[in-house]
Order: sequence, then structure tokens, then C-alpha cells
Amino acid sequence: MAEAAVIAGVSEHTAGRWVQQAGFVPRTPMPVGLESDRSPPKGPMAFIERCRLEQLLETGHSPAQAAGVLQRHPDTISREMDRGKTEAGYRARVGQDTAEANLKRPKSRHLDTRPRLLAEVVARLKLGHSPEQIANRLRQDFPDDPEMWVSHETIYQALYVQPRGELARLVKTALRTGRTRRKAQGRKPIEDRDRFKAGMINIADRPKEADDRAIPGHWEGDLILGSTASGSAIGTMVERTTGFVVLLHLPKDRTAATLANAMSIKVPEIPEILRRSLTWDQGSEMALHTKITEATGLPIYFCDPHSPWQRGTNENTNGLLRQYFPKGTDLSFYGPGWLDQVAAELNARPRKRHKWRPPAEELHRLLSDPSTFVAATA
Repeated sequence: MAEAAVIAGVSEHTAGRWVQQAGFVPRTPMPVGLESDRSPPKGPMAFIERCRLEQLLETGHSPAQAAGVLQRHPDTISREMDRGKTEAGYRARVGQDTAEANLKRPKSRHLDTRPRLLAEVVARLKLGHSPEQIANRLRQDFPDDPEMWVSHETIYQALYVQPRGELARLVKTALRTGRTRRKAQGRKPIEDRDRFKAGMINIADRPKEADDRAIPGHWEGDLILGSTASGSAIGTMVERTTGFVVLLHLPKDRTAATLANAMSIKVPEIPEILRRSLTWDQGSEMALHTKITEATGLPIYFCDPHSPWQRGTNENTNGLLRQYFPKGTDLSFYGPGWLDQVAAELNARPRKRHKWRPPAEELHRLLSDPSTFVAATA
């Protein structure tokens, strides 16, 4: 630099200023002890690594070779080279300054800057969809619009990591909470137990095709109970393969006659090919099971006593239903139309086990596939 200044007839300071204005950044002096730490690095690049990268590139190493020497992923090296790029090549000091500036710069939230995406997320949260369900389903519903994509972690951060302004109010309110698993409910003994057991078929005799959920049409059923004072309940039926939900309106009480009447109305709405079996526990509300089978053509099988895991799909669904029907309330308040609406919402929720297809969509897919019921008829 000094020699060049003499030739140009200016001071060394002026020469340095001219060089800097031209976009040239001098090489970074190598720190002492550059080779002392040979353990694989973790986290963001340290300044000493940036100096070593500059040295490697200056001596003719390719980015891939530099990545191998520094034990860093090639993508990390590529991003760092962009960060420290100058007219004279990569410079560690520039890379360090850029990285430090980026840390200080406030980041705009992904959802804050995309009102259409925010509105979609909030709408789906209000329907009871989880952040994971929303994130995966958005990619399916908007495959050609990356502006409508968001990770489930971003949604969780918007909810819990210093939510701001309108986002805080809307998203916090919309988040679903209180998914409580239903505890086992006591059953009143019925007067004629032997009469109830007549014709009762154990779950062990249920068709084996129901066990692996490969063929739809096998259901699990139960009641969710309202307040003790009201004696109210809602009947629930869940298709094992898809998770499709049907709700039964019990207008007055939860007696066997009321349930049998509700099922004689609702079950015939289910396509006959999907009426392959129903599994219930040994509650007194199912005392008229033989009449239900005669009226609907739906065979009914019973769990072993105190074995709720034999209806695991139904138990999980009842937990979801408590979002709509809290414990201790009078469930007779909810009419058939309301129950159908709740069932429709649950049947529209994306499910991870169906690659984020909702139960209604998965059921339609299976019914449209001619091979679905081949194994059952073979």
C-alpha cells in the first residue's frame, strides 16, 4: 500500500481511502491459534472459522473442499460466502459484521406480514384444527402458492413467543384447549341381566378384518354423558378405518329404548356396505341390541368388562367431542342439527394417519376405490 501511494503521489491514508471506495477489502489478518481447536464446530460460525475460510479460498480451495476442512455443511459455507462477499472475494471481517447486524435487526413475523395466511390459520384454529394439522393441510390445499405455507412451529411461536397486537388476540382466542380424555363412567345395573346377555356376541367373535382397519365399515360406539341432574347423553359412533364420526341425538334420557330409537333413525343413513359391525361396551343402554340389529342390519359386538382400550378410537374421539360438549352440562340442549354440524367439523379435520386427509375425504376415497372391499369378499 505504501509503495503504491508513493507511485500515485498521495499519502498512504489517501491511498487506503481510494482503495476502500473502490470496493476492495484487504485480507483479514489471521488470528493467533487458528489451528488450536479441531473439534467439530456447532452452531453459528465463529470469527476464527471465517478467517480460516478466507484463507482456504485465497489459497485455491473450492467451497466444497473448505466445507470438508472446516467440518461444516456445504450449504453453510455457501451462505457464509454470500454474507462476506466483496469485490476482492470473501472477507471474514465483512461476514462477521453482516452476521452481527442480522442478529440485531428485528425480524418481522411470518404471519404478521401475510394477512391472507393469518386469516386462514385463525379460521382453522377456530374449527379446532391443531397447528400441525393446519401446516400440513395448507400445503395440500394451496400446492402452488408458497405464500400460503407455514410451519407448525411458526404457528406455535405466534401463540406462545411474545404474540403481538391483533395476532395475539385472534390466535390466542382461537387456539383449541381442554382436550380431556373421558374417564370411565359408572353404569347402572339393569334388572334383567340375563335377558340383556341373551344373544350378546363378544368382541373375540368380531370379523378379523376389523382388527387391522384395512376395510372400512367397522364402528365403535359409546355415550358421552351430561350432568347428573339432567341424565342426558349423546351417542357416538366412530368408523375404525377413517375416524368418521356419527352422533346420535338422545332427546330425553339415555335408556335402552331411547338409544335404540336413535340408532334406528341414524344408522340407515349409513351406506349398507359400511354397516359391517359395531363394537360397544356392556352398558345398559345397549340392552335392546338384538332389536337394533334387526332394524338396521348392523351386527353388534361387546367389549370385555372394564376394557375401554378395546374401543380406543371411540375413546379418543369422545375426548375431542368434549371441546363442544363440556362435562357437567345438559346435553339434551343440543338438537340433531347441531350434532350433525359438530360431526361435520370433526370429519373435516385433517388427520396425520391419513396423510392429512380428513375422515370424510378418506372415506370417500376408499368408497371410490373398487379394490377396497375385495379382501372382504374373497
